[in-house]
Amino acid sequence: MAEVEQRLLMLIDDEPAQSRLITALAAREGWRVLVVDEAEKAIATLGTRQGMQLSAIILDQWVPGDQACELIAELKERRPALPILMLTASTSPLLAVEAMRAGATDYLVKPVAPERLMQALRNTTNHLAPRDELTPLTEKMPALLDFDAMVGTAPSFRDALAKAAKAARGHGNVLIEGETGTGKEMLVRAMHAASPRVRAPYRAINVGGVPASSLESVLFGHEKGSFPGAFDRQVGALQSCDGGTLVLDEVDRLAPDLQDRLAESLTNGTVRPIGARHSFKVDVRIISASNLPLADLVATGHFRAELLEHLSRTVVTLPPLRERSGDIAGLTRHFLARIGDQPGLRQMGITEGALKLLAAFDWPGNVRQLQAVLFRAAVFCDGDALTAADFPQLNQLIGELAEASQPVLESTGVQVYTVDGNLRPLEEIEADVIRLAIGHYRGRMTEVARRLGIGRSTLYRKLGDLGIESAA
Repeated sequence: MAEVEQRLLMLIDDEPAQSRLITALAAREGWRVLVVDEAEKAIATLGTRQGMQLSAIILDQWVPGDQACELIAELKERRPALPILMLTASTSPLLAVEAMRAGATDYLVKPVAPERLMQALRNTTNHLAPRDELTPLTEKMPALLDFDAMVGTAPSFRDALAKAAKAARGHGNVLIEGETGTGKEMLVRAMHAASPRVRAPYRAINVGGVPASSLESVLFGHEKGSFPGAFDRQVGALQSCDGGTLVLDEVDRLAPDLQDRLAESLTNGTVRPIGARHSFKVDVRIISASNLPLADLVATGHFRAELLEHLSRTVVTLPPLRERSGDIAGLTRHFLARIGDQPGLRQMGITEGALKLLAAFDWPGNVRQLQAVLFRAAVFCDGDALTAADFPQLNQLIGELAEASQPVLESTGVQVYTVDGNLRPLEEIEADVIRLAIGHYRGRMTEVARRLGIGRSTLYRKLGDLGIESAA
């Protein structure tokens, strides 16, 4: 019975290894996966009993090749409400634009990080409007590499940049903290570009994206035959970055035993590969990034104090976008200028009403989410400037800000009974109350959560469960 309740995903892919990986990752989110290796079979499957149970589709562009967008359009014509995720090795913004216009819900660049894939699958279950402008689209534009590209005038943000710029010119380890989407990855690249080690070896590792069983070998290396499957000697990242820079993203997800090993290596300035009889002297600068404050994790016993001491010679904290809402207008114009330079798109402006709408939202996905929202809106906009109407889901969440000067009236309420006199389901009433609170407090999610008497994380979970929004 439990299996019947599972969501069904159709994967259009002819690579067995990739199919097994996606099937395993999707299973973590409660999905069953139906693998189809040809476009024709996928279309035929839609008309079957199993096809009618589908909740989403993942399409590997390689299967239909140049006709990928045509296949997406045909799938959407047959099943308009079915979310379609496109998986591709191409980073071309033009392909992203064409795929989205054809009806793709999201666009994933291979090799896709496990969390990125799972987040995309989570978003498909929130039952949002087809043009879901809050879906993360983080892979569409090439990243800029200097501090000047980081737009913002908020004192906390400028202080963080100044601290990072000063640290970039030195050789000490740097820890960058901040919520997802605040710009940590971009700041790392800017620091490296300004570093005296810019021409030395460089490697970036996402700790959360590497299997725990492999991470020790990735970092420290191993000797041939040191464990089952070690058919060749492997030089670890610490040793290969000697004289250069190693970036550890999501360092808060490092296992305790590896925290101890890394702390020991940094203390001694040496690296010993798995199975090796001797150590190697190394000079490595580590720039690490964490979504969570590591000092708090140390206090709760989830992170080693000794390792934190090594990593945090300089600590840079990037503020969330909700704490620098005055930067939204500048960021918006900056992103629109860059978006307009992408193939298939054009330069466009934005109205004051649309800017007010963007400024009213809480942006749980921070700067990255704002960029994604603008990219999606620009893809579908036919005019010369984005208006509030180009952000339908934001309008649903916080209302038209053209009328923001008029307070929400006391008479605004939530309907409790149906037209036949029966009580409405509690889930529907709860969803209406949350929408009412979001509108009343103009999208300030912290205030919404406080007034509803719940935590912000609980609020964002409820938004997803109730199908109100997907970008938390």
